[in-house]
Amino acid sequence: MDQQQRIPVKVDMHNPKAPDHYPSRDRIYVRAVKGLHQRLRRNMGFVFMAMFFLLPWLQFEGHQAVLFDLDEQKFNIFGMTLWPQDFTIMAWIFVIGAYALFFVTTFYGRVWCGYMCPQTVWTFIFIWFEEKIQGSRNNRMKLDKDPWSGQKVLKKGLTHFAWLAFSLLTSLIFVGYFTPIDQLFIDFFTAQASFWSVVFVLIFMFCTYGNAGWMREIMCTHICPYARFQSAMFDKDTFTVTYDAARGENRGPRSRKDTEYKAKGLGDCIDCNLCVHVCPTGIDIRNGLQYECINCGACIDACDDTMDKMGYAKGLISYTTEHSLNGRPTKVVRPKLLGYFVVLLVVCAAFGWTLWTRLPAELDVVRDRGSLFRETDEGLIENTYTLKIINKSQQEQTFKLSFTGMEKVNWLGISEVTIKGGDTASVPISLSADPADMTKPMTDIEFSIENAADAEVRLSQRSNFFSAR
Repeated sequence: MDQQQRIPVKVDMHNPKAPDHYPSRDRIYVRAVKGLHQRLRRNMGFVFMAMFFLLPWLQFEGHQAVLFDLDEQKFNIFGMTLWPQDFTIMAWIFVIGAYALFFVTTFYGRVWCGYMCPQTVWTFIFIWFEEKIQGSRNNRMKLDKDPWSGQKVLKKGLTHFAWLAFSLLTSLIFVGYFTPIDQLFIDFFTAQASFWSVVFVLIFMFCTYGNAGWMREIMCTHICPYARFQSAMFDKDTFTVTYDAARGENRGPRSRKDTEYKAKGLGDCIDCNLCVHVCPTGIDIRNGLQYECINCGACIDACDDTMDKMGYAKGLISYTTEHSLNGRPTKVVRPKLLGYFVVLLVVCAAFGWTLWTRLPAELDVVRDRGSLFRETDEGLIENTYTLKIINKSQQEQTFKLSFTGMEKVNWLGISEVTIKGGDTASVPISLSADPADMTKPMTDIEFSIENAADAEVRLSQRSNFFSAR
């Protein structure tokens, strides 16, 4: 077999003289870069981060607009309350999110990771704290190599204090989605918060601190499953951050005044390595498409700036497709992309239909589990039920109670109930009938509730009436 065709064999790991194939992780010092894609990334990150921080503070008709109350097992989202029975709505939301992610990835690669993923947004925020306290990339590298001193302790201490403070704020906001946020802040900073509230705040605080401060690109390259299965959605017409090797190679430094570099066999890449310095995952995009790339476009802005200074055309690194690089037309509209789009439309329509047909109340009839029936002192047959009524809206509702299926039956209990928004009422009801009027041991009946203000809101639930016969 020819030497160039041989597959290199890994060195025996049992050999004590074998080199270390798993070296310790080298820290990535991300260099600041400006440009179109970074402005877009920062603006999008700011919008979604502002939504995250402000949404739990919004009030709607006197209550927290968005509150996922796990104790009460209900999710309040503005004027709508979701209960465990509404799990299909939450399922549709996750399915929509999944297919939207598939569609965007097939079209434009991992732009979700590079522009909107919380891990990326928070990592860049933590890097911003580093830059403001410790300085530029070169200054941070020098600071880490310098021996410990008072100045180094101060800068490192301020950096980690800023990280922890921002992580605490993030954690409080996150927990505030699951418990009243205004009371959470008051109780936490006055040391009156419950044990579990404090535990969850601290857990999420240290998770944020660890993920964005220490692990960073490890979350994207080793832990997040999305980096692994993204290739199943890529094709030769997917727009990804790509280096134009035909134009850039061979690499080599040169002066700005050198106009004869192509005669020397050089391409447009001056091998400045800025594309590597600005990459948050530390890869070299010139080595081709890599699963670590999150499509953030930082290398594009850095390269475009260099090309502009050298007087070359921009776009040596750009969002492009494999077909485009090979001189073939890019097929934007293609079967796989259309398939994801059609499925996305279908699940969005199903989600909309589920919301449109969802009634703002729910009825459940529970029979007395102690006995099927009992005989009263008057000789009547009595069955006992509990009507469990859920008001799924955020407004107070009054419901009229009734039943059908039998005649000459005494109704014992209230016939109208008022329930607060997002609350539940259990109404005990007894039905009694003369045994002489009963023709069979079990009779099918149906309980109904009707909104007193809107007759179109009417719910029914079947049950049975048992007798001695």
